[in-house]
Amino acid sequence: MSSVNKLSTDDKLLLAAIDLIAEKGYKGVSTQEIAGAAGLSEKTLFRRFGSKQNLLETAFDRYHYAEEMTKLFNEEQIVWDLHSDLQLISRTYHEIMNRNRKMIMISIKEEGNLPGFREKTQKHPRQLLEILTNYFNTMYEKGKLIHTNPELQALSFMMMNFGAFMNNLDVDENYPTVSLEAFIMESVQTFTRALTP
Repeated sequence: MSSVNKLSTDDKLLLAAIDLIAEKGYKGVSTQEIAGAAGLSEKTLFRRFGSKQNLLETAFDRYHYAEEMTKLFNEEQIVWDLHSDLQLISRTYHEIMNRNRKMIMISIKEEGNLPGFREKTQKHPRQLLEILTNYFNTMYEKGKLIHTNPELQALSFMMMNFGAFMNNLDVDENYPTVSLEAFIMESVQTFTRALTP
């Protein structure tokens, strides 16, 4: 039995939608095509999701990074050491973003074409900003971070990592002499040095 057969009906539809919309664009693919690629009927798609846009938005909620990043903090993987924690956060962020490369490309291409879609896709970065801001606040309270604007530091850290991801979004490497791991190590070292009392 293939792994596709082990997926739930919803996951089959969500993954088919991501694949086809990434390839053909939102307007270039029909709900019938999505259902067919999932091995299901169009009626099932509408019964489960109601519309193509809701299907796409649900895919973002299911597979984007907010939930996994929240788990880092809830499952006590954070050890309250700035260097170790920022490395873990960066590596996890890039792992998730690279796994969800097709969704990111869809969000860039389609955000202006679908009413409410931009707001839906921005939910995840906003949630990560809140998580990181709270982390920096707690680190300050523990005496492990200098007095600074925690939200601006969180945003700077996010944008630095997002920029690195975007740099390699549609090509393998724009800067072949710098690996992602080297980038993470150096950027985290810079942040740690700048923010440690």
